[in-house]
Amino acid sequence: MNFLKKIFSPVCLIVSISILIYVIYVSSLEYLFDKSDYYSSYYLISFILIILSILTFFINQTLKEYTIIIVISSLLSIYLFEGYLIYKEQLLKKDSLKEKLKREQLYKDQTGIDYDTRTKLEIYDDLKKINDQVVLFVGPTPLHKYKDESLYSLSGISKSETIYCKENGYYSFYQSDRYGFNNPDEEWDKKEIEYLLVGDSHTHGACVNRPHDITSVLRTLSNKSALNLGMGGNGPILHYATLREYLNSNVKKVLWIYFENDLEDLIKEMTPDYKLINNYINDPNFTQNLKFKQHLIDDLAIKLLGAVREKKIRSLTIDKKTETRKIIKYIKMDNVRHLLFPEPKKAIPVTEFEKILTLAKDLVNKNNSELFFAYLPTYYRYKYTDGANKNWNTNYDSVQNYNLVKDIVNKLEIPFIDIHKEVFEKEPNPLKLYSFEIENHYTIEGYKKVAETIYKHTKN
Repeated sequence: MNFLKKIFSPVCLIVSISILIYVIYVSSLEYLFDKSDYYSSYYLISFILIILSILTFFINQTLKEYTIIIVISSLLSIYLFEGYLIYKEQLLKKDSLKEKLKREQLYKDQTGIDYDTRTKLEIYDDLKKINDQVVLFVGPTPLHKYKDESLYSLSGISKSETIYCKENGYYSFYQSDRYGFNNPDEEWDKKEIEYLLVGDSHTHGACVNRPHDITSVLRTLSNKSALNLGMGGNGPILHYATLREYLNSNVKKVLWIYFENDLEDLIKEMTPDYKLINNYINDPNFTQNLKFKQHLIDDLAIKLLGAVREKKIRSLTIDKKTETRKIIKYIKMDNVRHLLFPEPKKAIPVTEFEKILTLAKDLVNKNNSELFFAYLPTYYRYKYTDGANKNWNTNYDSVQNYNLVKDIVNKLEIPFIDIHKEVFEKEPNPLKLYSFEIENHYTIEGYKKVAETIYKHTKN
């Protein structure tokens, strides 16, 4: 105890100062003060720890002894609780693995075909041996981060067999068009385009093959041309930017396909990482002329694809670094800290969303086209709660955002197609329209019903 008394105060001061230095490093250099509100609590705690550490130099030996006992007991308790939270995480992972095995068996029972258990990297390597033109989907959201601030792609790699995603037991593919979108290339040559769609992965067609995506079903129902400009990961600014770059004068109807997490995507798109695309909403004359830069987009995406592939290969190798990271996270009390200091929710950017929709409406009107707004709901809106009574629990944020979005769309006098009310709410079990009834994209039947409802409201 005498030795502990001697080193206690200096150690406390050194640790407290180290914590402050680390907080400054993370909040300023890693996040560029973007999370200053979140880290303000850590600054306060660091300063309090430094002051308390200094005070321990001046307290009497008996009080110091009690302080040492309290500090050690508290740290032991906190680290035991951290260990418990890690244990709970591991249990959840085991449950997730069990659910995955159930899905695999269910898929085989229903189709007679084995569930494809390959990773995206494995199927990419397998198919690359047969077809050198096979690529993985590389969308707009990550592409700009590949050290090229002068170009922000809004599409994928062009004229390539593209591996997209696996949620229905098989990997979905599509042959990309001349601009890297999920369309038959000849659609761009049609004299008149009945439908042009912008949206995120649900518009893009995850995780089904043509002709089961929304745009393909619209082509079949209308027997007219339709262009799918949806891209996985897109939010409202990217939807509008896509219209600015790719909307042609021969388009009759523009469908803005809104998914229930798009306002969260908008918050992300308003951060400094997305500075370039914000030019679309701040400068009416801004353009990247992307139609004439597809070769650059392809080159950049292929480089990124190579980098992603190498990163995934490295991540598959379990080495000492992985174990070291786990130990560091434990020492930093990651789970306890996130429990005590959750990141604050950012304000819903209602004004910005209305501005973007207003700009989109003006653009579409100047093009002599007609704008429609379709609202797609998330899985959590219908998460199962009571098997006996078939009651469904709606997420408060989803309901709140639903009303906000609907009010804005109605205010702008844009036709509002309510997929929530007209499709999912009428289902005895709406979760059946999500793959395996979990937090996935829609099933083939789900996409079909969405497209049929959109067609019903737009066919005239």
